Amino acid sequence: MVCEALSLTIPFFSIIASKKDLRLAKTYNLCRSSPRIQCSSSGADQGPVTADKLENDYSLTGTAYDFERATISLTRESLSSPKKVTLVRHGLSSWNKEGKVQGSSNLSVLTEAGIKQAERCRQALSNMHFDQCFSSPISRAKTTAEVLWQGREEPLVFLDSLKECHLFFLEGMKNGLFLTIGYLLNDIQNLEAVDAKVIYPKEYTTWREDPANFYVNGVYPLRKLWATARESWREILLSPGENFLVVTHKSMLRALICSALGLPPERFRSIDVNNGGISTFVFNKRGEAMLQSLNMTAHMYSDHVYLS
Repeated sequence: MVCEALSLTIPFFSIIASKKDLRLAKTYNLCRSSPRIQCSSSGADQGPVTADKLENDYSLTGTAYDFERATISLTRESLSSPKKVTLVRHGLSSWNKEGKVQGSSNLSVLTEAGIKQAERCRQALSNMHFDQCFSSPISRAKTTAEVLWQGREEPLVFLDSLKECHLFFLEGMKNGLFLTIGYLLNDIQNLEAVDAKVIYPKEYTTWREDPANFYVNGVYPLRKLWATARESWREILLSPGENFLVVTHKSMLRALICSALGLPPERFRSIDVNNGGISTFVFNKRGEAMLQSLNMTAHMYSDHVYLS
């Protein structure tokens, strides 16, 4: 089968009726050329369509691999080259397992299951080259990064800007609806293990249902996290190298992903990332982001290995 290639020029204001509007369209030169439309056949003379062929065929990808002015710049200055960043959430932690609010606490550690998840991540990423690995210094992320980076010569880089959101008095409290005997007996020593919704109903509900407006003593943790995420992006993207691995926490990952896509704190819960979930971004030389994958978890249930 033979297919033709078409190229069309479509006026952006083709439906404008008034002369005034037509003059306006002409002034701003708002006529666009559509992407080339190409049909292809997988006939015997052409061979199979490979991933490399698709990646290099801009007419099929809509020039997605050479995007321009995709979003706002996260660096506010030019990069030496395009970058790729792979984001990984830490493995299952002790407080994940117990259903506690973790926040920036360093008391929650990686469980045995979490270590196995980190090992699965390492295997899944074994075919990918990374120039540097950046990690939160908080224990559960730090241990995950150490497992992922095992056997590589370059040292791990720990960034305070990758720490998890600080949640004040909610940290260490139960996320669910479980009351402890200690709370029922007014045992102060066990208060940290009680249901946060019972002790701080208003604050906890705000954190769960309207996190952007959750505040403590005039501090809005999520809004502060967004600013920290932008700072983190700048630190990472302006570092030497082109391919980076980043290991951090769920709330920070939400902030990193949303801020890269230009989404505000109000969209915090519109994105979820599992323990060991992998997401990838590519950045052009202006520091603009394009999300390539979000929360990939095939490797958690199989021996799947991702390609670079």
